[in-house]
Amino acid sequence: MHVSSQLYPGPLLHTRGHDSTSLDLIFPSEPQREGSERRAIPTLFTSEDPCEDTNAGNKMELLTCGMAEGRTEYPPASDERVIKKLSAWAAGPFVTGAMLPWWELSLYLLASIGFHFYSFYEVYKVSREHEEELDREFDLETGTLFRGLKKDPTDFEWSFWMEWGKERLVWLFLGHMSVSQVANLISRKHKPWILAVYGMWACRCVLGTQGTAMVLIHATISFCVAQFRSQFLSWLCSLSLLSTLRLQDVEEVKRGWYKTENEYYLLQFTLTVRCLYYTSFSLELCWQPPPAERPFYSLPWMLAYVFYYPVFHNGPVLSFPEFIAQMQQQEQSSPKTSLSILALGLGRLLFYWWLAELMVHLMYMHAIYSSASLLRAVSSWTLGGLALAQVLFFYVKYLVLFGVPALLMRLDGLRPPPLPRCVSTMFSFTGMWRSVWLLMASSFSRYVYIPAGGSQHGLLGALFSTAMTFAFVSFWHGGNDYLWCWATLNWLGVTVENGVQKLVQRPHVQHSLAQFLSPGARRRLHAALASCSTSMLILSNLVFLGGSQVGEIYWDRIFIQAEVRVCLLYLKLPPHLFLLPEVTEDQV
Repeated sequence: MHVSSQLYPGPLLHTRGHDSTSLDLIFPSEPQREGSERRAIPTLFTSEDPCEDTNAGNKMELLTCGMAEGRTEYPPASDERVIKKLSAWAAGPFVTGAMLPWWELSLYLLASIGFHFYSFYEVYKVSREHEEELDREFDLETGTLFRGLKKDPTDFEWSFWMEWGKERLVWLFLGHMSVSQVANLISRKHKPWILAVYGMWACRCVLGTQGTAMVLIHATISFCVAQFRSQFLSWLCSLSLLSTLRLQDVEEVKRGWYKTENEYYLLQFTLTVRCLYYTSFSLELCWQPPPAERPFYSLPWMLAYVFYYPVFHNGPVLSFPEFIAQMQQQEQSSPKTSLSILALGLGRLLFYWWLAELMVHLMYMHAIYSSASLLRAVSSWTLGGLALAQVLFFYVKYLVLFGVPALLMRLDGLRPPPLPRCVSTMFSFTGMWRSVWLLMASSFSRYVYIPAGGSQHGLLGALFSTAMTFAFVSFWHGGNDYLWCWATLNWLGVTVENGVQKLVQRPHVQHSLAQFLSPGARRRLHAALASCSTSMLILSNLVFLGGSQVGEIYWDRIFIQAEVRVCLLYLKLPPHLFLLPEVTEDQV
């Protein structure tokens, strides 16, 4: 059975000059708060001080270093000016402001909805026709939520977290919520330490003494190495600690600590996510100007950061400055407001959970993906429906898995990263990485892309930095062969998209488009080009979710066999047709 990897979606915003490479739209710096100082983070290729003033024309990625001066301010999660600029960029170089006729948009919308539901119906029919065969091979579960329907249990991640949630995690999360509210009443000043102690206790409840000791050992080693203030040593330490999770001898020792495989996997997932946290602390400490004897860059604050329990096992990821700033400036809510936040959040979570369960009861997409012979035999409509069902289930699944910690963070007075955007509105690799996967990639931007050089070394430097970022993403997820394939497809997709964009943005090309094509025709041309990117985007995600064999089957069915009825991957209408008109720079 293929064990699905984890993804952490979410948006990132930035401001940048026009001479910067467009790859920075995927791995941007954080936005500047009005009135705050902008500072430069050094790269691995320079020895500049992280808080040394930089020339305004420099293309180096700039980040606010308020923590270095003892401030607790941090750039906000959103910036209206930046949002307008990104919206203008998303509209693309083809569009100058005219919307398509309403009847045409309505036609596209109805066709897209019809394609979705018809392809899902085909998947439902195949699931019913082969139910006995799939039941014998994969032991479909007899569900109690939807009477008369069996459940596909072969999505490892969903089954894993639902089982842990029912057993212990839901009670530990409720305990965190209760302790947090009591801390607000007793001593808000000491709340971070109270929550840290609770996080350690909760960790011991599920991972045992040995597992808790492993987390402490990893964090302490990273803290000690960070005292050398060397980015290279900090990254070498983090990668070495991450590599120990894949050593067979170490794996056998850790398996011996637990009675079940699920307990061992929970430790592995936890240590993998904690790696991003202690890496964030270490690199932020390296970027502080000496002497950096700040109260926040101490071992107690690092442990409070690492053991913050809502995001402990599965994320999402907050950088260390974000965590400190929000802990120091917690939003105070009245009991009535907290109750309404809790009720609304629980209502949404229950709906998302119900929808995910409905999908695995009606469509056995994961079991069919695990049966190569059946996947090769299904019709093109079913093949496309399986692809859509797979990626949409992944999206709904993470609305639940990230929605729970997000709700707890709001109740703690913190601002959680935004939840992922629906994958059916994605039409480019660039947009996906910027808007869907960047709960995790915000850390990858700040701690991988920028230190690797970013765009300050020109186009080749940006390509190298982007490749390094995707390589780390692949290694962090496990480093399997299919993950390297997935990372390569994404890197190629991002590179080609940015190359086409730079080509189209040339003045003579813009002039020709404006001369021969109307605004509506340019929007349709952009949609046609985006459909190619959308097709490869879905294919790359199927490699990530289903493995190399699934990707090979789709490639063979769609490109090699060249079937007359192209699967829904190519019938899916690009959502770019529905974007708002472009916002020009003058309007911003």
